[in-house]
Amino acid sequence: MRGAVFTEHGGAEVIHTVDDLPIPEPGTGQVRLRMRAAALNRLDLWVRVGWKGLTLPMPHVTGSDGAGEVDAVGAGVTSVLPGDRVAIDPAVVAPDSPALMTGLENQSRIAIMGEHTSGLAAEYCIVPARNLVKMPDGFSFEGAAAAGLVYVTAWHSLITRGGLRPGEIVLIVGAGGGVNTASIQIAKLSGAKVIVVGSTAEKCAKAIELGADVVIDRSATPEWSREVQKFTDKRGVDVVIDNVGKATMFDSIRSARIGGRILVVGNTSGPIFELDLRYIFSKHLSIIGSTMGPHQDYVRVMNLVFEGALKPVISALLPLQEARKGHELLESGDVFGKIVLQL
Repeated sequence: MRGAVFTEHGGAEVIHTVDDLPIPEPGTGQVRLRMRAAALNRLDLWVRVGWKGLTLPMPHVTGSDGAGEVDAVGAGVTSVLPGDRVAIDPAVVAPDSPALMTGLENQSRIAIMGEHTSGLAAEYCIVPARNLVKMPDGFSFEGAAAAGLVYVTAWHSLITRGGLRPGEIVLIVGAGGGVNTASIQIAKLSGAKVIVVGSTAEKCAKAIELGADVVIDRSATPEWSREVQKFTDKRGVDVVIDNVGKATMFDSIRSARIGGRILVVGNTSGPIFELDLRYIFSKHLSIIGSTMGPHQDYVRVMNLVFEGALKPVISALLPLQEARKGHELLESGDVFGKIVLQL
């Protein structure tokens, strides 16, 4: 079967599309999918480059998001049948994990498809049956694949962990990333006012189209936290969602109101920065870490996607054989939304 793989860590040049991968067989509780679309995340770039301690069987299939049709089911699977159209929750939890009883299984040891297991950019993939959600007729595989990881991450951080309430002001640091485009829509759907900091005027304009109330182009206004204070009459925002990390965290802290919440969901610019604790205790700030989301949050947010209340943003549709180009586009940062591979 065909798949987009790498056999060594490195730059985008290590991504190749091959046609000699074995077709996998589903085990107990598993399903084999005929994949129709796979989407890329920044996570896929980090896995491709690799880090100390990451050991993957090679060749490794890239891609943490996807959607397709049930091709075969393993023993004990009754929730889906061959031919069903399904979207895939990318967080894999051991079937005997005690965390499954809590509804917060993402706060236990989880594996992410494409990171700890083989990815989804291949013609056939094996996934646990519990990770599947049936798609309504007519909803596109591409849209379902584009939503997955970023929408459950945004929903869990803003709603479940952040407790976002109607009327609050949310600052979203970054405009074009998948989590950011999802966060803008989820915050607006929740009745919040949304301020977005974007890297270019073009991305800021697209953020307005998604529903942002106020945008700040940081290429023209580097000290954007001062602008946030102006927009809020020096009060600050209720919630900040920051997946950039080192380069923006100080401004995120400055932008928060007294008693505000700062949601840390990533670190694309680096994981380590110097924290002035005086801001934390004097402003009564809560710094809340969040990653991925439990399956119940995935189901909840995907149903909103299927209903059309939330609309995944796709920056580019590419055939599977252009997976390397997809990695290059994502790495360039010149995208707004998700890169989706069609199979």
